[in-house]
Amino acid sequence: MKLTIPQFHKIYTDGKKIVAITAYDTLMGRIADNAGIDLILVGDSMGMTILGYKTTIPVTLDQSIHHTQAVVRGVERGLVIGDMPFLTFQISAEEALRNAGRFMQEAGADGVKLEGGSAMAPTVSRLVNCGIPVLGHIGLLPQKVLTAGGYRVHGRTSTEADALIDDALALQNAGAFGIVVEGVTEELGGMITEKLDIPTIGIGAGPHCDGQIQVAHDILGLFDEFVPKHTKRYAELGKEIHDVFRQYADDVTNQKFPG
Repeated sequence: MKLTIPQFHKIYTDGKKIVAITAYDTLMGRIADNAGIDLILVGDSMGMTILGYKTTIPVTLDQSIHHTQAVVRGVERGLVIGDMPFLTFQISAEEALRNAGRFMQEAGADGVKLEGGSAMAPTVSRLVNCGIPVLGHIGLLPQKVLTAGGYRVHGRTSTEADALIDDALALQNAGAFGIVVEGVTEELGGMITEKLDIPTIGIGAGPHCDGQIQVAHDILGLFDEFVPKHTKRYAELGKEIHDVFRQYADDVTNQKFPG
């Protein structure tokens, strides 16, 4: 049975940890769903993991919708959330609404995620008031990595920590159904989680968040160009796939395949 937002919230209110992961195609979405993943994010991390970009910034709305459509086709239970790319929601609330609407109408997503805190709260409110579930995202914001001075831990100073807490509360008040908290200190991850009445989903934010999300290609060992410190490698599929391809190539070259 397909999860709804209220059912997703019940996981949180029941005190169970929320499990989230990224996926970018039908096959990976189906595997994640069959494994019992609660939330599947079609992240703009696709820019680096499958499209070959150096950052998430070049990812377009059409690319995101295309991949969200693919994931939706493979998922029967989990929430599928489309990640709104760079400059698809920052210009105005009305433009954000049109673009988020495409995720819902064209891709069949269950909601959207957008980066930013207090400054994005009015946009979040506009989307939610029109019936679009919104997952917030604070802390390390990949779309702002160029102005933030790279990938770093946020919330080390009291000023920055207080601002991030304010961001989280603003998103909650705007109607976000949950918040991704990325790249903050373990202490701050716990503080934000404690202050909110909606679930926090951590990525590099410590063990005290209400759930965790990881990039599938990171935990599978498929992406080696950048390995976040918070990632646990559960497999080294990149090496295994390489070895299979190498063996196949050798068999064809040496006329061992086909037999």
